[in-house]
Amino acid sequence: MQTTAVILKGPRDLGLDMLDITAPAAGDVVVRINHSGISTGTEKLFWSGDMPPFPGMGYPLVPGYEATGEVVEVSSGSQYNVGDTVFVPGANCYEGAFGLFGGAARLLVSSEDRVTKIDSGLGAEGALLALAATARHAMAGQGKAVPDLIVGHGVLGRLLARLTVAAGAPAPTVWEIDPARRSGAVGYAVIDPETDERHDYTSIYDASGSAAVLPQLIGRIAKGGEIVLAGFYTDPISFAFPPAFMKEARFRIAAEWNKHDLTATRALVESGSLSLGGLITHTSKAADATRAYETAFSDPACLKMMLNWKDAS
Repeated sequence: MQTTAVILKGPRDLGLDMLDITAPAAGDVVVRINHSGISTGTEKLFWSGDMPPFPGMGYPLVPGYEATGEVVEVSSGSQYNVGDTVFVPGANCYEGAFGLFGGAARLLVSSEDRVTKIDSGLGAEGALLALAATARHAMAGQGKAVPDLIVGHGVLGRLLARLTVAAGAPAPTVWEIDPARRSGAVGYAVIDPETDERHDYTSIYDASGSAAVLPQLIGRIAKGGEIVLAGFYTDPISFAFPPAFMKEARFRIAAEWNKHDLTATRALVESGSLSLGGLITHTSKAADATRAYETAFSDPACLKMMLNWKDAS
């Protein structure tokens, strides 16, 4: 089998090409992708060449870990049926290219235990489940507290705020330095950090990915407060010890979501408790992938770029 896929041959060298894909084995499903999202975090780092050494890293690679599509082939005894709509967190099924993420293709093969059936009515928003599950993973679990301050009002910051509100917790404050990104809040306030006089936050979640903001956050927590690093950071994390010492600051790193997070998040979305609306600001045909990736990574107005694969072969 062959498929059209996005190929990142090296830093800033991205386009569409045809790739051979491995034949499905027992326990696999073949999925025809309808939409795939572009990550402005980890994928941007691969695109720019700034990604530190990472397991499975290499060029050429097929990006994309936010994808949704339709099952077109199943193996005997599968829990899925042809025609099911599924979320796919990427695939590693390509000949001659790394499938480090692997969701940005028209056709892919995946182990069925990696895909998740979703409501077809979600459309392109179904591809946002990965980010929603990432936000949920940062917040949920023993010993974790919901945020009372979130730094950054991008897609991850918005999802953290929406999950906090959905949990019935007090509405968080959100910092955003870009005035254009302060809109779109429902049930919580988004403010310029320069106008915030609070210095007693107990749980700060940084969704900006900027290590430079950390010293400022230490000055904003209450004694014994926690700072959660929910973004992805390329620069070394450093801060002055005395202020952190005086605050008895705690730091936690939030890693990627797991299957339980995805199941729980899907239930929240399907019940109407968590909305994924208003997060996709740009959509592009897959044929225009080169321009779409550049827009996703350079246009501050672009929260989430979604590729539409329905016209691709």
